[in-house]
Amino acid sequence: MESDIKAGRKGLVASQATKLDTLIDYQDGTIVSREILKKPTGKVTLFAFSEGEGLSEHTSPYDALVYVMEGKTEVTIAGEKYEVSAGEIILIPANNPHALKSISSFKMMLIMI
Repeated sequence: MESDIKAGRKGLVASQATKLDTLIDYQDGTIVSREILKKPTGKVTLFAFSEGEGLSEHTSPYDALVYVMEGKTEVTIAGEKYEVSAGEIILIPANNPHALKSISSFKMMLIMI
């Protein structure tokens, strides 16, 4: 356990404040992801989407909370479109078809429970 605290998990150092936006960077023409926590009950992943990138419609067996850290995205949930900007969150209920499309380059934290 002590070695986990010193080394950190997934690049995080336990008991130390970290700025989310420094844990992931954009790469032109692609989507970058970084899982920062994974447990049997869920996981937390950071994403950085270049402008014009997105995720096609899919479903998940978990509720998903999307927190937009920077930029703006369009989230489609069960056919309804929502614009989500920096500082905002949106809940995607489990088993609902959803997709994401960048309006501008954006970073988000995805919490799946």
